This record gives sequence, structure tokens and C-alpha cells, in this order.
Amino acid sequence: MWKRDEAVRPTSGQPATPAAAASTQPVPTPAAVQPDVRRIERDIVNIGKSVVIKGELNGSEDLTIEGHVEGRIELKDHVLTIGPNGKIKAQVFAKAVIVLGEVNGNVTASEKVDIRDGGSVDGDIISPRVAIAEGAHFRGSVDMQRKGAQPGQQKAASSSQAEKAQASASAQPQAAAH
Repeated sequence: MWKRDEAVRPTSGQPATPAAAASTQPVPTPAAVQPDVRRIERDIVNIGKSVVIKGELNGSEDLTIEGHVEGRIELKDHVLTIGPNGKIKAQVFAKAVIVLGEVNGNVTASEKVDIRDGGSVDGDIISPRVAIAEGAHFRGSVDMQRKGAQPGQQKAASSSQAEKAQASASAQPQAAAH
């Protein structure tokens, strides 16, 4: 009776039936089933809590800061994340900025600035999209300029519009009150 069950089960990973043994498709291995994750991940650099940087910080990778940075941070095409322990006293330029810690300085992002719960920004924000979570701190001004418009062009256009409005107001006859 026991010998009959052993004949049905495969013994060393070989198929038990002749039809399955004739199959030419390879059996996938775990390495072949899972995609190469390294190709999917983006390069991310971390600056730890004990690190202090004074000066200019440039990069071409996503960056997470948990330490202290003073000066200027420039990641034009990448995401900057200020972690909960991060303290920044700098002018910030990035594609997207996520704030969980503290930022003292102006923040310019080409896509989005996101101040999360517990995050703090003291400075002006220039970005087409801004999100400020409940429980976040923000003190400054927000300029949500449209993509493609340069800050100088926008100010020049608004000042010329103001000049036109002022000129048209002064050109209208004023009624004298007697």
C-alpha cells in the first residue's frame, strides 16, 4: 500500500507522469519570476541626523535630509525630502519638496511643495502646486505661478497691467465735488 503512493509522488523534483516529463517549457525559478527591482528604484541619497552641512548642496538624485543644512540646496530635476529630524536654513530649489521637519528660507519647486503634518516652513514658496497639511506650520507668501511663466515675466506683466489701470484711471475726467 505505501509503495503505491510513492509511485504517484515525484521524488526528486521530476514530474510523475510521462506527459509532464515531455513538456519543453522551463519551470520558472524564483529569480526569473521577480522583476529586477534595481531598475525600478530611483537613486535616493540620505543625509543622517548627525550630519551638518554648511555651504552649497547640488545633486542629480532624490535626497532625504535628516540632519542640518545651512546655505543653498539645488536639486532641479529631483525630489527633496526634509525628514522629521531635518533642520534647514537655506534657499531650496528642487522639482518637488516634501517637508516633515523645519525649513527656514525660501522654497522654489518646479512641480510641488508639500508641507506635511508636523512640518514647518518659514519663508516664501514658489511652486505651481502647494499642499499644506493640517498640523503643519507655514509663515510666508505663496506664489503659485503657472508652468512656463518666468517669475520676472509675471511681475513685469502684472506691473504693466497696474500701470495701464492707473493711466486709464487718471485719464478719466474727475467730477468735482462742491
